[in-house]
Amino acid sequence: MNRLETLRQLVAQDPGNSFVRYGLAMELVNSGDLRAGAAEFEAILAGNPDYAAAYFHGGQTYEKLGELDRARQTYRSGIEATTRTGDAHTRSELQAALDILGD
Repeated sequence: MNRLETLRQLVAQDPGNSFVRYGLAMELVNSGDLRAGAAEFEAILAGNPDYAAAYFHGGQTYEKLGELDRARQTYRSGIEATTRTGDAHTRSELQAALDILGD
């Protein structure tokens, strides 16, 4: 069984596990399945809106898909979440990514 299949099985066993789902999302993106990766980042954030890394990598995935408005919105939502949780480091990364895209 390859890594992608293993991660899919783990998510199927525990769909609410944000860490495992994040691993699946990253593996999908790294294997070139950007659309499925983006869907996994969305699923993470639907269940765990404070999972900061999903905003950053989700936004990057939308950029790769050419969906710049969705990328901007993802970064903005991440900035709100990280401001709320006090995660200044990730907030600054999200702000830098948004600044690069421009409003």
